[in-house]
Amino acid sequence: RNCSRFALRRTGCPRSDGMVDDLSKHHGPITTLFNRAGTEELALTADQIEFFHTNGYLSGIRLLNEEQIEALRAELAALIDPAHPRNNLFYEFHSNESTDPSSVLFHALGAWRIATAFHDLLWNPAFLVPASQLLSGAVRFWHDQLFCKPAQHGGVVSWHQDYSYWTRTQPMAHLSCWIGLDDSTRENGCVHYVPGSHKWNLLPITGLADDMQAIESVLSEEQKTQFKPVPIELKQGECSFHHPLMIHGSYENRSDRPRRGAVINVFRDGVRSASNHPLLAGVPPIPAGEKIDGQFFPLLFDPGTPGLGLKSLA
Repeated sequence: RNCSRFALRRTGCPRSDGMVDDLSKHHGPITTLFNRAGTEELALTADQIEFFHTNGYLSGIRLLNEEQIEALRAELAALIDPAHPRNNLFYEFHSNESTDPSSVLFHALGAWRIATAFHDLLWNPAFLVPASQLLSGAVRFWHDQLFCKPAQHGGVVSWHQDYSYWTRTQPMAHLSCWIGLDDSTRENGCVHYVPGSHKWNLLPITGLADDMQAIESVLSEEQKTQFKPVPIELKQGECSFHHPLMIHGSYENRSDRPRRGAVINVFRDGVRSASNHPLLAGVPPIPAGEKIDGQFFPLLFDPGTPGLGLKSLA
């Protein structure tokens, strides 16, 4: 396990009884897996930031080294098992429950509560520095996601805007980071973005699975002419960032290789609850109008606050 391979910073790894604490109680790195001396070189250039604001996405940013990829893959292999001892800590868990691990189609939210590498990934400086630039402020955690598309499998994710599912949080000041744990290609079902669609209106939800034509029913004629998706091919360890209104989706995996990935969703500090219901399954409600914070929504990075800026991440 990662806790035996990397120096610990605090408690939160397996206890003596073999069980794992809920890692959402720990608002900082547990291991040294993502330690990095010097963070200034992680900053995006002015051209990269301009590209994001013009197109709604930015891709090809290196986030992980080989050691980090290995650690995350190992944890993912364990987490896809519904019998995992902390499976109950996931906010959502979806699997085709194949008995062959290499054939499991999988999507889940909440790995940061269960596994040390996915927990510490949130505090990776290579993620936080660009995220803060793109959000123009302090970065607070929203939720994570895991995806597995096995070889020669479907796994189509229909065109959608993330904020369509997040209107329970306001104002819209969100950012998503898609991280490849394998090379992500056209053949194995990489994400596609529709450049410029982040400037469109919030569209009605037309579903998330299988139907790549459903979105046409809610597009204007002008939007249809602008609907020109681009494939976001990434090397393992690279990521793409996208705006919450960015229309994106992915096709089936037609290759002989898996397509595994993780997503970190964040928002600028200060976003508030817009619902009196739980924002995530199993999480105590935050009354509408109140700032989102607390155990499940840690402040990850604040470039303007001592102790939460660049020096603390080095």
